[in-house]
Amino acid sequence: MASSNLSTMNVSFLVLTLLLAMSRPTVSVARNLLESTLPKLEVPQLPKPELPPLPQFPNLPKPTLPEFPKAEFPKVTELPKPEVPKIPEFPKPELPKFPHLSKPELPHFPEITKTSPTTIP
Repeated sequence: MASSNLSTMNVSFLVLTLLLAMSRPTVSVARNLLESTLPKLEVPQLPKPELPPLPQFPNLPKPTLPEFPKAEFPKVTELPKPEVPKIPEFPKPELPKFPHLSKPELPHFPEITKTSPTTIP
Protein backbone atom coordinates (compact mmCIF):
# COMPACT_ATOMS: atom_id res chain seq x y z
CA MET A 1 0.00 0.00 0.00
CA ALA A 2 2.74 2.46 0.90
CA SER A 3 4.63 1.86 -2.34
CA SER A 4 1.58 2.73 -4.49
CA ASN A 5 1.07 5.99 -2.58
CA LEU A 6 4.75 6.79 -2.92
CA SER A 7 4.76 6.14 -6.68
CA THR A 8 1.64 8.29 -7.11
CA MET A 9 3.33 11.11 -5.25
CA ASN A 10 6.46 10.73 -7.39
CA VAL A 11 4.46 10.86 -10.63
CA SER A 12 2.55 13.95 -9.51
CA PHE A 13 5.81 15.63 -8.50
CA LEU A 14 7.32 14.77 -11.90
CA VAL A 15 4.32 16.22 -13.78
CA LEU A 16 4.46 19.40 -11.70
CA THR A 17 8.20 19.76 -12.34
CA LEU A 18 7.74 19.31 -16.10
CA LEU A 19 4.96 21.89 -16.22
CA LEU A 20 7.08 24.41 -14.35
CA ALA A 21 10.08 23.73 -16.59
CA MET A 22 8.01 24.27 -19.74
CA SER A 23 6.61 27.62 -18.52
CA ARG A 24 10.03 29.28 -18.11
CA PRO A 25 10.75 30.03 -21.84
CA THR A 26 7.30 31.58 -22.22
CA VAL A 27 8.02 34.02 -19.42
CA SER A 28 11.36 35.03 -20.91
CA VAL A 29 9.84 35.56 -24.39
CA ALA A 30 7.07 37.68 -22.89
CA ARG A 31 9.66 39.76 -21.07
CA ASN A 32 11.49 40.35 -24.39
CA LEU A 33 8.24 41.51 -25.97
CA LEU A 34 7.64 44.00 -23.17
CA GLU A 35 11.17 45.38 -23.33
CA SER A 36 11.25 45.85 -27.11
CA THR A 37 10.25 49.24 -28.46
CA LEU A 38 7.71 49.16 -31.25
CA PRO A 39 6.62 52.19 -33.27
CA LYS A 40 3.27 53.50 -32.14
CA LEU A 41 0.58 53.31 -34.76
CA GLU A 42 -1.92 56.14 -35.07
CA VAL A 43 -5.46 54.91 -34.87
CA PRO A 44 -8.10 57.22 -36.37
CA GLN A 45 -10.95 58.10 -34.05
CA LEU A 46 -14.27 56.65 -35.06
CA PRO A 47 -17.34 58.90 -35.10
CA LYS A 48 -19.78 58.40 -32.25
CA PRO A 49 -23.00 56.75 -33.44
CA GLU A 50 -26.26 58.57 -32.81
CA LEU A 51 -28.94 56.64 -31.04
CA PRO A 52 -32.44 56.66 -32.52
CA PRO A 53 -35.13 58.36 -30.42
CA LEU A 54 -37.06 56.15 -28.01
CA PRO A 55 -40.55 55.19 -29.22
CA GLN A 56 -43.57 56.61 -27.38
CA PHE A 57 -45.80 54.02 -25.74
CA PRO A 58 -49.47 54.77 -25.06
CA ASN A 59 -50.61 54.91 -21.45
CA LEU A 60 -52.67 51.79 -20.78
CA PRO A 61 -55.22 51.69 -17.95
CA LYS A 62 -54.36 49.52 -14.98
CA PRO A 63 -56.23 46.20 -14.98
CA THR A 64 -58.66 45.65 -12.15
CA LEU A 65 -58.90 42.31 -10.38
CA PRO A 66 -62.21 40.95 -9.15
CA GLU A 67 -62.69 40.87 -5.41
CA PHE A 68 -62.60 37.41 -3.90
CA PRO A 69 -64.72 36.53 -0.85
CA LYS A 70 -62.80 35.94 2.37
CA ALA A 71 -62.35 32.29 3.21
CA GLU A 72 -64.03 31.07 6.36
CA PHE A 73 -62.16 28.48 8.38
CA PRO A 74 -63.71 26.29 11.08
CA LYS A 75 -62.70 27.07 14.63
CA VAL A 76 -60.12 24.74 16.16
CA THR A 77 -60.89 23.45 19.62
CA GLU A 78 -58.20 24.06 22.19
CA LEU A 79 -56.36 20.96 23.35
CA PRO A 80 -55.89 20.46 27.09
CA LYS A 81 -52.40 21.22 28.29
CA PRO A 82 -50.58 18.27 29.86
CA GLU A 83 -49.54 18.54 33.48
CA VAL A 84 -45.80 18.96 33.92
CA PRO A 85 -44.38 17.04 36.89
CA LYS A 86 -42.29 19.04 39.32
CA ILE A 87 -38.62 18.20 39.44
CA PRO A 88 -37.14 18.11 42.94
CA GLU A 89 -34.54 20.77 43.62
CA PHE A 90 -31.11 19.51 44.52
CA PRO A 91 -28.90 21.45 46.92
CA LYS A 92 -25.89 23.12 45.36
CA PRO A 93 -22.66 21.32 46.25
CA GLU A 94 -20.18 23.31 48.26
CA LEU A 95 -16.59 23.32 47.13
CA PRO A 96 -14.02 22.39 49.74
CA LYS A 97 -11.88 25.24 50.98
CA PHE A 98 -8.19 24.95 50.20
CA PRO A 99 -5.55 26.43 52.50
CA HIS A 100 -3.85 29.57 51.27
CA LEU A 101 -0.39 28.81 49.92
CA SER A 102 2.27 31.48 49.88
CA LYS A 103 4.54 31.95 46.90
CA PRO A 104 7.86 30.16 47.22
CA GLU A 105 10.96 32.31 47.26
CA LEU A 106 13.11 31.77 44.19
CA PRO A 107 16.89 31.93 44.39
CA HIS A 108 18.46 35.12 43.07
CA PHE A 109 20.53 34.68 39.91
CA PRO A 110 23.22 37.24 39.09
CA GLU A 111 22.62 39.26 35.95
CA ILE A 112 24.70 38.37 32.91
CA THR A 113 26.21 41.37 31.18
CA LYS A 114 26.02 41.46 27.42
CA THR A 115 29.37 41.53 25.71
CA SER A 116 29.92 43.47 22.53
CA PRO A 117 30.62 41.44 19.40
CA THR A 118 34.28 40.95 18.70
CA THR A 119 35.76 42.78 15.76
CA ILE A 120 38.54 41.34 13.69
CA PRO A 121 41.08 43.99 12.60
